Amino acid sequence: MEREDSREKFCGGDVSEQVVLALRRLIHATDLHSRSLVARYGLTLPQLAVLGELSRRGCLAVNELTKAVHLSQATVTGILDRLEKRSLIERHRSDTDKRRVLVRLTPGGEKILSRRPPHLQEHFVSEFAKLQDWEQTQILSSLQRLAGMMEAGRLKDGRVFPDARTEMPAEPVGASPCLAHPDVAPGGSGAGTPARPHTSKGENSESQTGA
Repeated sequence: MEREDSREKFCGGDVSEQVVLALRRLIHATDLHSRSLVARYGLTLPQLAVLGELSRRGCLAVNELTKAVHLSQATVTGILDRLEKRSLIERHRSDTDKRRVLVRLTPGGEKILSRRPPHLQEHFVSEFAKLQDWEQTQILSSLQRLAGMMEAGRLKDGRVFPDARTEMPAEPVGASPCLAHPDVAPGGSGAGTPARPHTSKGENSESQTGA
């Protein structure tokens, strides 16, 4: 009986708590990397994702880009507004369907990508490459399943995933941005510290992990 109680506690409570703690560590590490990207390249992670997708696939309609980067159209529109102001992308109407807005990289966007800003921490990339193929696949499978569970939970609650978060506009290169995830306070020393969401009047949303 004691053994069953111990097993129930381990499988039901302690493991789930460890999962939450691990997620907070990932969020915190992503936040720090996002700040580093802004400082070095003037880009946030979602902005980099948009530029990278345009580089890989060429000219895309906004709805196609939205699906490719797993963000809402409103969020992507905010990202594109900022990138267009910096002349990194350009938008134009389709010649065959004026309702479609197409997006493509500019030479300026290609130039900043040529500097190869990293989507992931270089140390992580190096360590991940050392793993066996089956280990890499196992990690990917677990993360995909976890993401699916979290998305399903948010949708069930009536919330949109992952758009119920606001983006802070990118700071100039060399600035000290507060680009915290909603679960990590800006400048906090630990992960998981609640932070008040940042909202800017009249601004579209992007992810606070540095969109």
